[in-house]
Amino acid sequence: MYPKYPYYSYETKCENKPVTFPPQHQDRQPGLEYLMVPAPISDNPDYVGSGKLQGKVAIITGGDSGIGRAVAIGFAKEGADVVIAYLYEHEDANATVEMVSRYGRRCLPIAGDLRDEEFSNEIVRKTLESFGRIDILVLNQGVQFPQESILNISTQQLEDTFRTNIFPMFFMTKAALPYLQPGSSIISTASVTAYAGAPLLVDYSSTKGAIVSFTRSLSLQLVKQGIRVNAVAPGPIWTPLIVSSYSAEYVKTFGTETPMKRAGQPFELAPTYIYLASDDSSFVTGQVLHVNGGVMTET
Repeated sequence: MYPKYPYYSYETKCENKPVTFPPQHQDRQPGLEYLMVPAPISDNPDYVGSGKLQGKVAIITGGDSGIGRAVAIGFAKEGADVVIAYLYEHEDANATVEMVSRYGRRCLPIAGDLRDEEFSNEIVRKTLESFGRIDILVLNQGVQFPQESILNISTQQLEDTFRTNIFPMFFMTKAALPYLQPGSSIISTASVTAYAGAPLLVDYSSTKGAIVSFTRSLSLQLVKQGIRVNAVAPGPIWTPLIVSSYSAEYVKTFGTETPMKRAGQPFELAPTYIYLASDDSSFVTGQVLHVNGGVMTET
C-alpha cells in the first residue's frame, strides 16, 4: 500500500495518468528538501522493520535528504545506527536526525566537502569514535548540470561533476575499508542514465557509468574478504537534486516519461538498499538493481 501522496490520487494510480509537479527551481546544488513543494516522501508508514540490520552501523553520503534520507530511515527501522555526511544542508540534516531518532536509533550528522579526501578520513574517524564500528557504506552523493551540448560543458563543470560523483567513491572506500569486516556491504547509487543515456547529462551519465564499473571491479577485489559490493540504479526520483539542477518548466513534467508516468519517491528506493545491506542478499555481489518505474535497460 502506498502512503497517501498529496498530489497522487487513487484515480491517477488506477488509470496511469501522468503525475506532475508545481514549477520550481533552486539556484544551488545539491538543493534543499525543506523548500520543495510537495515535499518528497522519505518514510513509508506501512514499512515495519524486522531487525535485519540490528546493531549495525551505516555511513550514508548525501544522507541529509532525498534517497539518502529515505535509506537512513529504512536502516533505522531495521535496527541500524547511521552517520550522514552532507555538504551545507543543515536544516535538512537536522530533520533526518529527528526522523531516525523516532525509531530509537542514533544518527550522527557530519558536514563537509566530499571532494576533499581528508573529509572521508574525518567521517570514518568520527564514526568509529561514536559507534566503534562500520558495517555498511552507502555512497550516494551526486550533482548534475544539464547542458544542451557537450560544447557547453566547461572544464570546471567536468571537474566538479567527476570530483563529486566519482572521487568520493574511492576516498570513502579507502578510508572505511580497513574497518570493514566479513559480511559488510558497500552500496553505491548509480542511475538509469548509465544504461539509457541522457542527452542533457553527458558528464553526469558518464560518472554513473563509471560507478557501475567501480561496483563490478571492486566486488571482484573484495569478494575474498567477504565484503559485498553492489549498486542501485534509480530512475527519476523526486529529490532536491532535481529542483536545483533543472529549470522550473522542466520540473513540471519530471518523471512522466517513465512507463508508470510519474517520478518515484525516495521511500520507494529504501527497501532495495536494505536488501543489499542485509543478509537477505548474502549471495549477491557485483550487481546493479534497477528501480526506475519500468524503464527497460541492458544490464
